[in-house]
Amino acid sequence: MIKMFDKKLSALMQKKRCLFLYLLLMLYSNSFAVDKLYTIGNRNITRVLEVKKGVLSTVMIKNRIAGTLIKPMSCNEFELRVSKGTYIDGGDAILTSADFQVTDVKDSIDKKNGKKIIAFHSQSKSKGINLIIYYELGLSDFYLNKYIEVMSENNIVLEKIDIESMVVEDAFQNYTKNEIRTSDGWRPGLGQPIYTTKSATFWGVEFPASSNKVENNKLSCGYFWGNELNKGAVYKTYKSVVGVADNKEYIDDAFYNYIDRIRIRPLRLQVQYNSWFDFYHSVSKENFEQAVSKINMELVEKRGCAPLNAYVIDDGWQDSFNPVINNWQDTVWKVNSKFDNNFKGSINYLSSIKSKLGIWLSPGCCFGAKKMVPNLKSYGYETLTNSMSMSGPRYMQKLEDRILELTNAGVSYFKFDGLFGHLLIRDFELDGRGCPAMPQLDLAGFSHADSRLNDSKYDELKLYYLVAGTERLMKIFSKMAQLNPDIYIAITNGAYLSPWWLQTVDVVWLINAGDAATGSDRSAELVYRDHVYYQIWKTENTKFPMNAIFNHEPKKTDVEKKEEFRDYLYMNLSRGTGFIELYLKTQKLLDADWDVLAEGLKWASSKLAQFKNVKMHGGKPSKNEVYGFSGWTDNAGYLSFHNPSASPQSYSIKLDRKLGLTMSKLKYKVSSPTGFKSDKAIYKNGDTINLTLNPKEIVILDFCVR
Repeated sequence: MIKMFDKKLSALMQKKRCLFLYLLLMLYSNSFAVDKLYTIGNRNITRVLEVKKGVLSTVMIKNRIAGTLIKPMSCNEFELRVSKGTYIDGGDAILTSADFQVTDVKDSIDKKNGKKIIAFHSQSKSKGINLIIYYELGLSDFYLNKYIEVMSENNIVLEKIDIESMVVEDAFQNYTKNEIRTSDGWRPGLGQPIYTTKSATFWGVEFPASSNKVENNKLSCGYFWGNELNKGAVYKTYKSVVGVADNKEYIDDAFYNYIDRIRIRPLRLQVQYNSWFDFYHSVSKENFEQAVSKINMELVEKRGCAPLNAYVIDDGWQDSFNPVINNWQDTVWKVNSKFDNNFKGSINYLSSIKSKLGIWLSPGCCFGAKKMVPNLKSYGYETLTNSMSMSGPRYMQKLEDRILELTNAGVSYFKFDGLFGHLLIRDFELDGRGCPAMPQLDLAGFSHADSRLNDSKYDELKLYYLVAGTERLMKIFSKMAQLNPDIYIAITNGAYLSPWWLQTVDVVWLINAGDAATGSDRSAELVYRDHVYYQIWKTENTKFPMNAIFNHEPKKTDVEKKEEFRDYLYMNLSRGTGFIELYLKTQKLLDADWDVLAEGLKWASSKLAQFKNVKMHGGKPSKNEVYGFSGWTDNAGYLSFHNPSASPQSYSIKLDRKLGLTMSKLKYKVSSPTGFKSDKAIYKNGDTINLTLNPKEIVILDFCVR
């Protein structure tokens, strides 16, 4: 009896041991079974995925920093819109995770970057499509990526790809403009993130032309693509991202921190001179070098500024006018007779003063290059009504070859001005050259900038072009970085404000603003530009770091009082952009002007770390309300104030986290580079600053740890 009892007890213990091991495997193994929960997480963020009856879905995302949860109300996990062609009406199908069966799950560690990866292999036998859905997370990251590899057993067209698709109670679309217009407003709404208002998360796709939307709480992060995937080929999507903040009030801070981590090059202070206001189209090697010599002498040699990062030859160097004499079959964007071949002499001269050459170039052949368009058309390059096609295979390859040749020759800065058009006119590819076509829209008789295209029924066609053009430009920018890791790239007219551009470029144009700020005086000029800042960041709720903005300032072209120029310059610099391009009438500047300019550039250099977190505060510039900018690190900060009205105004502002302060117990000494006398010498977090500003007065306050 005792032996029999011992055997039964032993068997029972064995069963319990097996059950215990099974539970452990359920908790910690991601590869032995399919129908179960899978977790990828760290101390900041956790995503829990479930495979139930073979179907993959997200059941929970935990923001471990804020201690909040997202539990989707329903979850498609992803959506693929597939068809036999964008040119065929109907016949498309939307596939979600419910149409696929998970066949295998593998987890691994990418030893190169230390990221944990879970890969779900899935199959739709009825559609003949195989997927691998990847989730990856770094050990200390506060954001998690996801992407999909698609392989089909037949030729298919991937019209739209939503890498994320789920219904989330507190999902919120920050940016809601959708103006993909041929003229007037240019707010296509591409590449903007989605936030969750209670759980403090941000979402998007790491691609500038992505379409991230919330409709009836359904969160979708993806992009239109419209290309054919050939049988057996594998297409890898762009990565989606979900990140977390410590507080729902400060998701912006977390999002910009994330963008700062993934940008191709870190924030740097780029100070340069641009030839446009000095010479316009009349720029030549000789007058350009005369201006360079003057600036270097006044700022670097006499006043101890660091050598400028670049001197830029703007519109006027390109050979645009004589296709009979100049054969453009071999190359495009040839240098005219005013400069050496590939700017060799100018590059060598700038090297002698420890600087580099930058040039203006319009990929779309806008502005001074407009006369090139019909000439290039005669050589068989793909043209639109007013500009070149950014998806045209032949032109874009020649453009790439030429840009890389100039990069190799020593051009270190490029101002790409006129991509998908410019401030007033945008062109769209309607003929399917390098991007999907939709002839069923009956576009006969339409120009590429036809006002009829402003109808929303043409939006999908226009999006296909913007996606294709963006992808093609990104390839060029990436190759430039391979040739010169320190290249500096600006995209201006015809671009759009997506923070994911910063994965390939350094700065993006302040959209919907003219080159020269208009106004009767310096105060009015500031209001012109700062009204656009307010509209973009406050009214339209655009998410883009101000430190990476190209704003066409500062300029100095006329005689004025020293104090006037000084106040304008400091207010301008306080916007916090790391890109300072000087628009000067070089020979008009007096000694006092050079003094102010040198002082301001040194101030900006000392504030670069604070520019990383710049914010706008106050009222509407266009309503003559007091406003300003603020930038802080843990140990220092600054505040600017501008009263644009003709009457005195009182203004109060609290020093707290909303302004950018993060350290609660520090005390700061206050000073002013513009000579303002503060009522208090010491401030701490939580204090309120009260000011009365005179008409048109500008005040700059610097703070450093006591």
